[in-house]
Amino acid sequence: MTFAITLAVAAFLTSLLTFFSGFGLGTLLLPVFALFVPIEVAVSATAVVHAANNIFKVGLLAKLARRDVVIRFGIPAIAASFLGALLLTRMSSGDALFAWELGGRTMDVRLIEFVLGLLILGFALFELAPRLRRIRAPIGWLPVGGALSGFFGGLSGHQGALRAMFLTPLGLSTAEFASTQAVIAVLVDIVRIVVYGWSLGWLGGAMTRVDIPWEPIGVAVLAAFAGALLGRRLLPKVTLDRLHLIVGWLLVVVGIGLATGLA
Repeated sequence: MTFAITLAVAAFLTSLLTFFSGFGLGTLLLPVFALFVPIEVAVSATAVVHAANNIFKVGLLAKLARRDVVIRFGIPAIAASFLGALLLTRMSSGDALFAWELGGRTMDVRLIEFVLGLLILGFALFELAPRLRRIRAPIGWLPVGGALSGFFGGLSGHQGALRAMFLTPLGLSTAEFASTQAVIAVLVDIVRIVVYGWSLGWLGGAMTRVDIPWEPIGVAVLAAFAGALLGRRLLPKVTLDRLHLIVGWLLVVVGIGLATGLA
């Protein structure tokens, strides 16, 4: 019950925030799942909620998505997301990378946890540094941006920050940005869910099937829908820049926690 309530609150709040910024839902839900299930299961479960939430947002704003951007950015993202997701499944096996003690408690950190923590921390610092936040990629680099965003999306779910770097120069309105990034995110999520599902045995690929907390996932999906509905109503009143610092500092805490084994 505690798991479901905590997850519902986290899903609602992060869905509300990411409705405007295009990143954060997967990143912020991941540590909540990781408190109760192994990290590889947490990543996969988060991907399901992330995909469902973006499908819902697409339904709310589908007509505003820029088809040309989805094609030029989304196709490379799909191909690269497969590689990123495959790499994640390879890192999920093996013993602890290192261990340390704090207050009599031993922290065992596996490679997958260390890498995911560093990625979260890296993207957080990127968002918090004003100079880095102002970096805008040339419009002609959309396919490159799609590949980079897709790879990291498949590896850890962190695709929003890179996606924003390449989509912002296009001059999309807030609604167009929200819809276009949601469509792209759904495409990447579908690919990585299939790869994760095969690795964990959902789709029959693994020798040992891993149990998935489907009921809490369902609660999180519904809560994320509620956050998206509220976000849709607030959309005309909110700008993207207001959320960068909030999400960035949350990412710093999450990244440090995962990389050190504290989370």
